[in-house]
Amino acid sequence: MTAGYDGPETFCDRERETADLVSAIENGRNITLIAPRRYGKTGLIRNVMRVLADRYDTVYIDIYATESLSDFARIFAERVVSSLETKREKVVSTLGRFFGSLRPTVSPQPDGSVKWSFDLAQPEAKASLEGTFEFLKSRKRPIMIAIDEFQQVRKYPEANTEALLRSYIQFLPDVHFVFAGSQLRLMSGMFVSPRGAFYNSTDIMSLDVIDRKKYRDFAGRFFAAEAMPFSKAAFDELYRRFDGITWYVQSVLNRVWQKGSGFRTRRDTDDAVKSLVDNRNLVFFDLFRSQSEASRALLKAVAAEGVVSAPTGKAFLSDHSLGAASTVSSAIENLVGRELLYKSENGYMVYDRLFGLWLRRDMVS
Repeated sequence: MTAGYDGPETFCDRERETADLVSAIENGRNITLIAPRRYGKTGLIRNVMRVLADRYDTVYIDIYATESLSDFARIFAERVVSSLETKREKVVSTLGRFFGSLRPTVSPQPDGSVKWSFDLAQPEAKASLEGTFEFLKSRKRPIMIAIDEFQQVRKYPEANTEALLRSYIQFLPDVHFVFAGSQLRLMSGMFVSPRGAFYNSTDIMSLDVIDRKKYRDFAGRFFAAEAMPFSKAAFDELYRRFDGITWYVQSVLNRVWQKGSGFRTRRDTDDAVKSLVDNRNLVFFDLFRSQSEASRALLKAVAAEGVVSAPTGKAFLSDHSLGAASTVSSAIENLVGRELLYKSENGYMVYDRLFGLWLRRDMVS
């Protein structure tokens, strides 16, 4: 497994975080969950939903691809109705009572079930939202709704989207929300800043990497179950190389596992990383070429350094021939906004570690 949630047997640790989220939901508190991508937010949310499943209805919504209030209203309605109404007759009845603005489409699935999708005209977004929240209010059972990449609502062209959503959410006592996001600045602006519409409306939780020893013991059990060798030193080196970030560690281990000869040395990690980077060569090349000249130069420079604490400092600008500090500042803002650079506690780095390795290896011009 390198993506998704496949049950508690393949879910590593997060016991404290799971308990904290479950406790908050059970005690009527909404949660803001903030962490960079690939730290395992989605897996944690799915695990919490599993724990709560006997007492709560649960809905997971990823809004990363949305670009407007209309997109949000459509996906929100689609996921809420599809998750909470399982039978076709109930869905049709629900649409008739609450969603005059939605036009449904039914798609048969290979397993015999059906998937509902909705079409929504732009001017009808607010009417659809109102219908969705009225539907939620009508439910008899408590509900947990997780909205992933929630910072997207700050990028919508419509003004006051946050205030509109909060005006509905605050009147749903039996519906509890987890607002998950990967962009600290935008999420803080919504939930931590006094000017944000959701200020002081949720508990704030940040997600750190999984403890190295717990992760090592967890991974080692899978290799031991198949009588494959597993080196603690090799795992520790892999963990350090990717700062313990779940997705990278998991992806490397998956490729080591598929070889069937065990995890013995750093060479096993090197081979797996090379495979991951090689498979993305065309994607990374296209991504790099789509940037401006200033952004390409900055990406290469940051990748070469690994972490840059002072990207507009004289030494960094001079060492990499980057030109004026003002030009680099503009490029930083652009690349951070596009999630190609990430500002950590220690400085700026290439967000996608594999892209950073590709840039260092190829140093394309």
